Amino acid sequence: MRSNTNNKSYLKCLKKINFGGLKSIFFISSLLYFCIYFFDNIDQISFDINLERHGINLFLSFLFCVLSIYLNAYAWKYIVKWFGKKLRSNNIVSFYVLTNILKYVPGGIWHFVERFNFIKKISNPQIALYSTLIEPYFMLCGSFILASLGLIFSPIYFFLIFPLVFLNRKYIYLILKSLRSLKGRIFEALRLPKSNDKFEKRINIISFFPAKALLLEVGFVLSKFIGFYICLNTFYASNTLNIIFLLVIFSLSWSLGLVVPTAPGGVGVFEACLLFFIGKSIPQNIILISLIYFRVISTSADLLLSFPFLIRKLSKRN
Repeated sequence: MRSNTNNKSYLKCLKKINFGGLKSIFFISSLLYFCIYFFDNIDQISFDINLERHGINLFLSFLFCVLSIYLNAYAWKYIVKWFGKKLRSNNIVSFYVLTNILKYVPGGIWHFVERFNFIKKISNPQIALYSTLIEPYFMLCGSFILASLGLIFSPIYFFLIFPLVFLNRKYIYLILKSLRSLKGRIFEALRLPKSNDKFEKRINIISFFPAKALLLEVGFVLSKFIGFYICLNTFYASNTLNIIFLLVIFSLSWSLGLVVPTAPGGVGVFEACLLFFIGKSIPQNIILISLIYFRVISTSADLLLSFPFLIRKLSKRN
């Protein structure tokens, strides 16, 4: 009884916080910070590149961005399976990849909407809703695992492992209820009532801990980082910065871009956070060029893989 009372008071406190306003403020501040950096160094920035010399590097960066998308898609497949849905084909993977570009659409929820509708057709609304809501939490945990390598620099990074405590069959419902309180816009878009039905209904979690899905999310963030690291080394051959330090900074910056859905695809937030964390360890003009090229490459990977989905959507409208 005491546990239920504590959970209810916790959820009431969450509802009182204006997360939308806080995220908007953080997004605008991040965008301003990036713009100040950019215009302060604009005279030192050149986007000219020797494709004969650096083309292979940029293509490798693109391939790792493509790989990251597929790892993320397979992670979602195993999340759906963890909730008790048996899947015999890889249609769910291809659908995830095709709809990935929708995260850049203003609102930041339309990829969730498409995936919810897809899973609902082959399963039930509960599995569709919960597997869609929980996926960003898996991504965040995967990123935090990599960021926790910063433990070799400071003990404070140990606390990044804390979200993993709730990622199991015993506590997962607490996460789902919290996300349900925070993701009000998704409920409106899906036209779902904010009912108080039991979360266990029509869900049969198959194992205590979702190891496969989590490892794939770690691989997803790591592949993103390798893509970025290749870009950085393309423009900064004399880079002597500790690769673990870079990985920690990248993971933390990417995590902040993830939890601020005001920014489509984390645009602006990720870049500003990485600039802030990295300080003057790398020349400002170099890190700016690397970030811009990496953003273009990663977005191009999303767009290329999602192109068939966009064509299909546009043809239906016509």
